[in-house]
Amino acid sequence: MSHDAQFTHAPMVRFERSVAATPDKVWSVLTNVRLLPGWYGEGVIEPKVGGKVALMGGHIRGTVTQRQPSRKLAYTWNVFAPGEQDSSFPESYLTLELAPKDGATALTLTHLPVLEPFVTLNAMGWHTFLDMIDAASTGAPVEPRETYMKRNAERYGIDLSHLPS
Repeated sequence: MSHDAQFTHAPMVRFERSVAATPDKVWSVLTNVRLLPGWYGEGVIEPKVGGKVALMGGHIRGTVTQRQPSRKLAYTWNVFAPGEQDSSFPESYLTLELAPKDGATALTLTHLPVLEPFVTLNAMGWHTFLDMIDAASTGAPVEPRETYMKRNAERYGIDLSHLPS
C-alpha cells in the first residue's frame, strides 16, 4: 500500500447537441417532469440545490447539486431495484448545461462515472433522452420512449432483448 495518489480514468458519456429552441424552453422541459412523462415517469426534481430527485417511480434517485435556471442543472444519479433502499450501483453525476448559440440552444450532457459494462447502454439511454428533449422543446410530437430506444439501440449496437444486469 502506498500513501501516494493513484491516477485513474473514469468512463463517462458526453453529448453536445443543438436544440432549435430557447434555453428557457429547454430548461422547462429538463426541469418539469410533467412535460416529458415518457422519460421521467412518475417523479420529481425539486427546484433547489439539495432538492430531491426521484424519477421513474423511484427507480432513479438523487439530489440536485447545482441549479442555475436556463444555464445548468446537475444532480446525483443512482439506480435502485424495486424495494431497494441501498443501491447496488455506485452513485454517479449528471450535468446538463445550456447556452444560447446561433438562435438555438447548445445542450451539453455529461454523465460520470459510468460502469464500464454499461457505457454503450448508457449512451443509448441518454441519446434517447436527448431525442425526447429535442422533440418536446421544439413542439414536435414526442414519440414513445420505446420508439427512440429501438432506433438508438441499433445505432449503439445494443440488443434490447439481452441487456446487461
